[in-house]
Amino acid sequence: MPKIFEYFGLIFYFYSNEHEPIHVHVKHGDQESIFELILMNGELERIDVREKAGMESLSGKDQRIVEEFIRKYNKNIIQKWVKFFVMKQTVKSTNITTKL
Repeated sequence: MPKIFEYFGLIFYFYSNEHEPIHVHVKHGDQESIFELILMNGELERIDVREKAGMESLSGKDQRIVEEFIRKYNKNIIQKWVKFFVMKQTVKSTNITTKL
């Protein structure tokens, strides 16, 4: 379960046995949601949010922050997905300390 980003208490990570579409789990405290990156011609078209079974979803405010974060860092998230799931390489977590 590699952590890929930390952003002001929001933890972004992949589960090690994941599947497409490209998506990232985001946790804040005891809350967690899943954000799917829907691509069209290699560009981010939209972000679909879904609940994680058995978990309370992120607050509306946190979901908006995560969506803004994903719009800014989607290329990096995709690169980390490919590196981890396709190339079977370790990915490093990045701690983002500047506000969007």
